[in-house]
Amino acid sequence: MSAVPGMTPPLLSVRDLVTEVATARGPMRAVDQVSFDLADGEILGLVGESGSGKTVTLRSILRLVAPPARVAGTILWRGRNLVALPERELRAIRGREIAAVFQEPMTALNPVLTIGLQIEENLQAHTMLTARERRRRAIELLDIVGIPAAASRLDGYPHQFSGGMRQRAMIAIAIASNPRLLLADEPTTALDVTIQDQILKLILTLRQQLGMSVIFVTHDLGVVAETCDRVAVMYAGRIIETGSVATVFAGPRHPYTAGLLASVPRTGGERRPLQSIPGTPPPLSQRSGDCAFAPRCAFATDHCRQRQPTLSAVAPDHAAACWHPEALTTAPPRTAAIAPPPRAPSRPTATTPLFEVAGLVKGFPVRRSALARLLGKPQRVVHALNGPHFVLGRGETLGIVGESGCGKSTLAQCLVRLIEADAGTIRYDGIDIRTLRGAARRGFNRRVQMIFQDPYGSLNPRMTVRQILGEALHVHHMRPAAAIPDRITALLDLVRLPADAADRYPHAFSGGQRQRIGIARALAVEPECLIADELVSALDVSVQAQVVNLLLDLQNQLGLSVLFVAHDLRLVRHISHRVAVMYLGEIVEIAPTEALFAAPRHPYTQALLSAVPDIDHSRRTLRIAVRGELPSPLAPPPGCPFHPRCAQAIDRCRRERPALTARGGDRLFACHLAPPQDGAAAAPRP
Repeated sequence: MSAVPGMTPPLLSVRDLVTEVATARGPMRAVDQVSFDLADGEILGLVGESGSGKTVTLRSILRLVAPPARVAGTILWRGRNLVALPERELRAIRGREIAAVFQEPMTALNPVLTIGLQIEENLQAHTMLTARERRRRAIELLDIVGIPAAASRLDGYPHQFSGGMRQRAMIAIAIASNPRLLLADEPTTALDVTIQDQILKLILTLRQQLGMSVIFVTHDLGVVAETCDRVAVMYAGRIIETGSVATVFAGPRHPYTAGLLASVPRTGGERRPLQSIPGTPPPLSQRSGDCAFAPRCAFATDHCRQRQPTLSAVAPDHAAACWHPEALTTAPPRTAAIAPPPRAPSRPTATTPLFEVAGLVKGFPVRRSALARLLGKPQRVVHALNGPHFVLGRGETLGIVGESGCGKSTLAQCLVRLIEADAGTIRYDGIDIRTLRGAARRGFNRRVQMIFQDPYGSLNPRMTVRQILGEALHVHHMRPAAAIPDRITALLDLVRLPADAADRYPHAFSGGQRQRIGIARALAVEPECLIADELVSALDVSVQAQVVNLLLDLQNQLGLSVLFVAHDLRLVRHISHRVAVMYLGEIVEIAPTEALFAAPRHPYTQALLSAVPDIDHSRRTLRIAVRGELPSPLAPPPGCPFHPRCAQAIDRCRRERPALTARGGDRLFACHLAPPQDGAAAAPRP
C-alpha cells in the first residue's frame, strides 16, 4: 500500500523548481515552476515527450545538472532544502538517502572497475563496514537484485554482463545503503519486455521490503499503469496534469495527456487506429508566457494563446493546467489535438508468397587469440540463426518479435544480403536470391529495401536530404536527371515532410523526422517489400504513432509487403497481419496476430505476452515468470532451446529438439507439450 498524500508530511516536497541552462542565446528554462509532493513509500511517474524536462527535473533534485546550469526554488527533503545545502552536506545525502539509477548503465558504470568494487565503493563512502563485510554485503546485494551465482559474478566487469544484468547491478549499487528515495531515469527503456518485467518487479519488491519511495521517469505509459501510484505529465518544462494513475488515465483533463494515451497501442480488445499528436514540443528558445501546447491543441482559443494556465484542481487528487479542462468530458479524448489516423490493417485475401525462407543458418566465428590458435583450441561460433523458416505474402505485414540476441536483426540483414547466410534458402518471387549476381542482384536490391533502427547512423551526415534521395534515384536509374527534383518533392510529401527539408542536413531534424527521411529513401526506388528493423524503438510514443500510421498509409496506397522487426509487442499487434516469435535463432511460433495474442501456445510466447505492460488495468493477466536470461548463442542448449527457462519442461524437452509443426489453421509452433493434430506436417529442418 502506498502512502496517502496529505495524511502525513511528504518525504519530498518540491516547490517552484526552476532549472536554467546556458545557451548561445543566454540562459533558458528547461524546468519551469515545477511543484509536487512525494509521500513516504509512494511511486510517482514522470511522463512526457523527449525534451519535456523529466530527466532535468530528476537531476535537479540532487543538483546533478552541470554548471553553468542553475537550480532555483525549494526542494525540501525531510525538512532540509537541498537547493541551499552546501555541496559537502549534499554529498552525504546522495547515495545514502537518495539514490539514482540512470537510463544507460554502460555509461553510468565504470568500465575499468569490477561490479563488486563499484558496489563496495558506495558502501565505503556511506557505511562503517570493514572490507570483508563490504564484500559480503556486495554479494548479498547482487543476490537481492536477482543476479545468479552472485559470488562468482562479483569480480566481473560491466562489459561481461548483459543489458538486463547491468541494470540490476546499477540498482544493487543504488540500494547498497538502503536509501529512502530512488530516482529511476528510464531504467527499462532499452530492455526486452521480459527483462523489463523483472526490473519492474524488483523495484516494487524493494519498495515493499525497504519502504522506499520512487520517482520513475519513463515514456511508457503502460509501465506507469503497472507500477506507479500517481503520475505527473510534463510538457515544455512544466507539469500540466497530475493525480492518481487510475484517475488520470481513466479521465484525462488536459488535451496533451489525452493525446498521449490515445497514441499507445493496446495488447487486447479491438485494434483501433493509433491517434497521433500533430507537431512537436516547442524548443527552449520558443517558450513564452502562453499555453505551450496551444499550437498543437484542437481546443485552443485566443485566451490560451495569450495567458499561461496554472495547475489547478479539477477533482479530488487531480489537477490540470488547462483553460478548458471540461472540454474533454464532453468530447471523446481522441478528438483532442489528434490527426486523422489510417485504417487498421486487414489481412490481404488470397496472398501469394513473396519471400520464402527455409532452414536459414548463420554463425559468426569468434576471433581466437594467437595463443589459442597455437594450442589448437577449436574455433568458437556464435549461432545467430538455427534454421528459421517462414513465408511473407504479397501485401502482408509479418511481425518478428523476441528478446535481444534471438537473431531478429541478423535475419533481416540476411534477407537483403547485407550479410550472407551460411546455409538454407531465401526465395524472393520464386528466385533463390543467394545465387543472384550483377544486374540481377541490383534488381533485387531495388525491389526490397531496408529501413534501419538508427536513422541518424544510416544517413550520411555530410549530404543534404536532396542528395540522399537523389543518390538512390541515380544509382537505380529511376528517373531522368530533369525529373529528379520533382520526384524528391513528391517523396517528401509522401512522408509528410515540407519541401524545404530537401536542402537541410540530417542533424537539423528530430528523430521522428529522420526516420521519415529513411522511409523516403527506401521508397525512392519504388520497392515491393520493406524490411523495417526496430523502426520506432527509440521514438516517443506520439512520434511512434505518427511513423506507424505513415507506414500503414503507405502500405494501403502502394500495396507494400513489410517485415516488421520489433520488441514492442503492442506495436507489432497493431501493425501486423501475422506474428513470428523467435528464440535463440529459431522461430518457435507463428500465427495470425489476433489468434496469437488471444491464445499463445508456446510457453515462451505466453511469457512474452504476459510481461507486456498495458495502460488498461482490466487487461492485466497473471505474470508467467521466465527463469534467467537468454542462453549464450556460443553454446545453445540441447533439445528445446527454451527448456532451461521453461517451468513446464519435461525430460523430452531436454533431449529432443521440437519441430515447427502446423497445429490447425495458420498456426505453427515448436513445443513437445502440445501434440500435433491429425494430419499435421512438421516443417523441414536443416
